[in-house]
Amino acid sequence: MQEIFLDNNGNLIGEEAWKKLISSMENSFDSLETNKERIKRVLKENLIEAVKKRTDGLGHYGILFSGGVDSSTLALISKQLGRKFTCYSVGTENSQDLESAQRVAEECGFELEYMILSLDELEESIKKTLKILKNPDIVWASVGSVVNAACSLAIENGDRLLMGGLGSEEIFAGYKRHEDSLNAGNFEALHKECWTGLKNMWQRDLLRDCRIASSLGVRLLTPYLDIDLINSSMKIHPMYKMSYEDKKIILREAAEEIGLKKEFAWRQKKAAQYGSNFVRGMDKLARRAGFEFKKDYLKGLI
Repeated sequence: MQEIFLDNNGNLIGEEAWKKLISSMENSFDSLETNKERIKRVLKENLIEAVKKRTDGLGHYGILFSGGVDSSTLALISKQLGRKFTCYSVGTENSQDLESAQRVAEECGFELEYMILSLDELEESIKKTLKILKNPDIVWASVGSVVNAACSLAIENGDRLLMGGLGSEEIFAGYKRHEDSLNAGNFEALHKECWTGLKNMWQRDLLRDCRIASSLGVRLLTPYLDIDLINSSMKIHPMYKMSYEDKKIILREAAEEIGLKKEFAWRQKKAAQYGSNFVRGMDKLARRAGFEFKKDYLKGLI
């Protein structure tokens, strides 16, 4: 099936078209669902269906895997559906994501391919990423390098269909700005921030990841951006998504009920650029090259 951010030719739709699509789904805070058991039942059904309809008829595919709740849930559903897949993880030495990915994969019986990048290999990945993106933004360069390195590892293993967790943070309130929104306002402000984040995904995430995927000849599978899953998830009252202690609560509870071990479902994961240690590695590379700031180092690589 075609992802909602792509046109009929497989190209990324324009930013205004994306925002118009998301705006057409936007709902009011007063209409939200508060029956928790019904919410979880529908969420589980839509999660499983989102993976199923993307993988029906496919042969082997890869999963961009960090060991967090998003990718672990996708992998577990894939296994329960009897799909053939391999998980792919990358990081530098002492990467929290790599350590978690290995533990989850071993516990759940997932096939895992991973790569621990040296500083020189990280720099090469950053250079390749910047050549594609032509943008020295630190977040784009660091997250993009994680995506690029993981996709490259998958390609080496023969996988060009890659499933990832893009969109989960937005629909289930997983970012610091969601926390800030709740702290500064109320649950209605948090609900609005989830919609705003979805609209802004085109510039923050989709443009970056689609450029990398297109350059590498990779097709992205994004179950969390399934239109039915977005619609149902955005009907969930945000008191079930975030508290002052936890983020993505309802997804974690649903993942447990699907069969993910509690310690994996509730792992507090850092953003990809930090969990992979790529930002720390970028700091080391900048200092090695004589730069005080990462942004100046990155500009020098373009």
